[in-house]
Amino acid sequence: MPLKGTVKVIARACLTSRASSGIDKNNMTIKTSTTHFLRVASRAFSTSGSQNMRFVQFVNKNGGPQHLGVQLRPGGDITDVSAVDSRMPNNLKKFLEGGEDLLKKVKRIVVEGRSIVSEADVNFLAPVTRMDKLACIGLNYRGHCSEQNLEPPKSPVIFSKFASNIVGPNDNIVLPSISDKVDWEVELAIVIGKKGKSLNNHEAEDYIFGYTVAQDISARDWQKGGRNGGQFLLGKGMDTFCPLGPAVITKEAICDINNLAVKSWVNGQLKQDGNTSELIFKPHDIVAYLSQFVTLLPGDVILTGTPAGVGFARKPPEFLKKGDILESEIESIGRLRNTVV
Repeated sequence: MPLKGTVKVIARACLTSRASSGIDKNNMTIKTSTTHFLRVASRAFSTSGSQNMRFVQFVNKNGGPQHLGVQLRPGGDITDVSAVDSRMPNNLKKFLEGGEDLLKKVKRIVVEGRSIVSEADVNFLAPVTRMDKLACIGLNYRGHCSEQNLEPPKSPVIFSKFASNIVGPNDNIVLPSISDKVDWEVELAIVIGKKGKSLNNHEAEDYIFGYTVAQDISARDWQKGGRNGGQFLLGKGMDTFCPLGPAVITKEAICDINNLAVKSWVNGQLKQDGNTSELIFKPHDIVAYLSQFVTLLPGDVILTGTPAGVGFARKPPEFLKKGDILESEIESIGRLRNTVV
């Protein structure tokens, strides 16, 4: 059965704020008001430090099949959970579909310290793949709206990419021959943990399994200017246009998802320097809203928007070129490093 709720564990307290909001189903807008509360962030395991539960997909550098692993800290050793039990899936989507039974098995395997591999001996893949939906939210940072002289939207702007667009945290971004205006957008990505439909705002967080880092690579000459009838899909959905990773961090490991630094660099030069506090629609807003239209499934990924600093809005505009190194980082979650070819 799908994962139910959060892992119940010993906790640390964090003062956080949340936009208490509801969905107006007559015009499908979200009404928000900010309240403050003391959140108790739960620990994934009963062992010290185990709240930093980082799910990774990887292959060994000496070859072989894909594996599913858990790290307790960035750069640390990996527990190869899929090598311990033949019934354990080697991918995160199947693991999430397995629900609480598989989650309990993973907790036990990690606590026992079985099947440990060094990060230096593996190549990271994207941490979640072959999802049913790869959805995106546009114009969700006030700064990104301002740099385009646009008013913030009254409800989330939804578009999509293809699951096949996903590449790993260190994989190449391939410039398409049909575009010379390829741009960057670092984004916080939500990973759904269980099946849900028509959720209210108070239910939505329970359906979030964790978060990862994404790059919503965009061909602006196909996204904008009236090409493809004004639809975003071709401009957003070209091959390699969604680097993802390096890990999916369980939500319990993040003290305040609404206060994380979000940055990107091109060739070491800082381009985007935002914070998730600038999000117009918070993660639980987005999940509740999208669930009014489609059934969310385990492993679905939702990109939540990008802060100011994208290339096309600069003066003069800037775009990626072959040989560029694009780095993307979200505080407490991870960093991508992709070469443009």
